[in-house]
Amino acid sequence: MMKENLKEDIKTFEQFAKLADYSFVNRLNCDPDAKFNGDNKEPREVFSGHYVSVEPTAIKEPIYICHSENFFNDLGFNKSLIKSDDFIKMFSGDMSNISYPMENVAWATGYALSIYGTEYYAQCPFQTGNGYGDGRAISVFEAVINGKRWEFQLKGAGRTPYCRGADGRAVLRSSIREFLAQEHMHALKVPTSRSLSLFTSKKEQVKRPWFRNNSYSRDPEVMIEEDVAITTRVAPSFIRVGQLELFARRARKNEHKKAYEELEQIVLHLIHREYNDEINSDLNLEEKVILLAKQFQNRLTSLVANWIRVGYCQGNFNSDNCAAGGFTLDYGPFGFIDMFDPKYQPWTGGGMHFSFFNQPNAAKKNFKSFCSSLKPLLSSNLNSLKELEEIENNFSKIMHLKIENMWASKLGIDKFDFELFDELINLMIETKVDYTIFFRELSNIPNSINELEKSFYDNFENKDIRLKWSSWLEKWRTKIDTNSNESIKKVSNQMKSVNPKFTLKEWYLVLAYEQAQEGNYELVKQLQEVMTNPYIENSKEFEDKYYNKKPSNLFGMAGISHVSCSS
Repeated sequence: MMKENLKEDIKTFEQFAKLADYSFVNRLNCDPDAKFNGDNKEPREVFSGHYVSVEPTAIKEPIYICHSENFFNDLGFNKSLIKSDDFIKMFSGDMSNISYPMENVAWATGYALSIYGTEYYAQCPFQTGNGYGDGRAISVFEAVINGKRWEFQLKGAGRTPYCRGADGRAVLRSSIREFLAQEHMHALKVPTSRSLSLFTSKKEQVKRPWFRNNSYSRDPEVMIEEDVAITTRVAPSFIRVGQLELFARRARKNEHKKAYEELEQIVLHLIHREYNDEINSDLNLEEKVILLAKQFQNRLTSLVANWIRVGYCQGNFNSDNCAAGGFTLDYGPFGFIDMFDPKYQPWTGGGMHFSFFNQPNAAKKNFKSFCSSLKPLLSSNLNSLKELEEIENNFSKIMHLKIENMWASKLGIDKFDFELFDELINLMIETKVDYTIFFRELSNIPNSINELEKSFYDNFENKDIRLKWSSWLEKWRTKIDTNSNESIKKVSNQMKSVNPKFTLKEWYLVLAYEQAQEGNYELVKQLQEVMTNPYIENSKEFEDKYYNKKPSNLFGMAGISHVSCSS
């Protein structure tokens, strides 16, 4: 029997509810002070415990925009489920109509912050690190579906103790970006959290700092009123490196009598949730921790190599935005590169340390924070500590190898050639080429430079540049198998499987969320259709619309070429 025939056909909310299986709240510790703090929606310090119980704040009169048909299919959810009143209520923040064995429980988690490997406390309003965490993300459901565990989390579901004085809401603009980006990344074959549904409301607006029209400012200039929205993201877990850091900091400082125990619990829970297939439950703690470090290193290095492969930049790759399961999480100030620039950074507050080509170094810093969080568990075993340090020190070597293999696959060659690659990168910078279009056109195995013209912004008529390109192209063709039409087709198909035709550029998104603000969601749905099929040759209509270089007047424009972290 084929695997897909084993999937359940979940048509009703009652069937959905029966999938409930809460491991996080049942295995880990609730904040003991939660019961003394009312509804837990005001900023406060949380001194211990793995989570705080908090009820989501429903948006008023929710309006359905879209759901992920692909993810519904993966989960075995029938499309009729999205029309269920109880389903709509739950995933727009109203948990009043839950069904047994679903529990009336929702939770937010705290975490620590390291930026490029340096521990920070100032982002916490109490300057202690005890008030930093999920300010507007609330998990509402955990289930085992077709043998795999999933956690469902509402983004923009209202205030939690970690809201730092904010309103806990997400706006329609950022919610559309996140909903589309998650499903796009999955279609690009990049590990990621998934999108389930997207709801908005015309009855509730919030104010956010943003840019004036046609502005080139780096900082928001005005406050604008925007519709609120709730998008549901789903993952095997939402445990972050920053979460492990928080408990490791407390254990190192012996901040309370259960500090070490809570660190051990969250690490073992991470293994249970994310690494159960790779790490045998019969091993002792030290052995599990060492295997965890190896497995996370493998996932994280593969993830970042994939980011560069598809032209994605995680503009804010702090430890709290780094999923301990090794997948893409938190689509805040992200961007897909247009004109190739190794220093590309979509976030105005990001700096070069989180720029496009520096993502391997940022990952290394996060891995160092991850390893530091594990060390208290190995303090009595010097051999295990030494082994962990060796794993940590090996990160650059493994990252470098995976990056080289990624470039070889993008170029269709069997083995990475530094000279060929270095010459190409310098030419791409000098000539100004669209990153996505260039590699996709190269995947057609061109005979001459003219066949790459679609990807060039300028300098294409410069004779010296053309000679350099022709020379490079000739060298490149000697590295691939061009002995027959069949071999050329084979190389082309392989390259097209790793070089997408379409990526989710910000200038596509802007029009979609501007129209959505006016109640027109057609462009959102069109982008969803195109971006969940990023490798295929699409219709001429979609190619003309979504396979073009960025217009010159949009370069440097605020809200398109760069974004703030305001929503």
